[in-house]
Amino acid sequence: MATKNIYYLVGLLIIITDVVAGILSIEAEIAQNKAKNLRVWILECRDPSHEAFKLGLAATILLTLAHVTAFMLGGCICIWSKEELDQSSNNKQLAAASHVLSWVIMVIAFSMLISGTLSNSRSRQNCGISNNHLLSIGGILCFVHGLFAVAYYISATAATQEEKKLKQPASATAAANA
Repeated sequence: MATKNIYYLVGLLIIITDVVAGILSIEAEIAQNKAKNLRVWILECRDPSHEAFKLGLAATILLTLAHVTAFMLGGCICIWSKEELDQSSNNKQLAAASHVLSWVIMVIAFSMLISGTLSNSRSRQNCGISNNHLLSIGGILCFVHGLFAVAYYISATAATQEEKKLKQPASATAAANA
């Protein structure tokens, strides 16, 4: 019973971390939009926002923390061949699919958050092609990442428990026959 509570707490921790990262990155976008800027068509000159930099950096760190938590505590569930995919349980298949999707979303969200954060790190005015909404889109992807990371954690944990249950009766039968 206590281990089930731990699984719920870890899943909740992953979701909360990703949600906070998403909220912080949206707040960073709001702080960035409050900075002075001059826009002509697609070119934009604006002063960097230190507040947006801090919030974007915190969001990036929290996204990474949520990802590491899900994959370190969920374990490694890998499927190496089509035959193994066909023979694996539904939990293992779900874990493998959410593993891939979570990594793809993580890479995209991380890249967007880093780009948005770095655009606010300069100590001078920045002019160039407008890169609006990097932080807010990265924040939305943090929410999506939370869903796939929790799906991975839950299905990987369930697949590991299934494999342990399948191995226990086999070892008990072998010991009884000896």
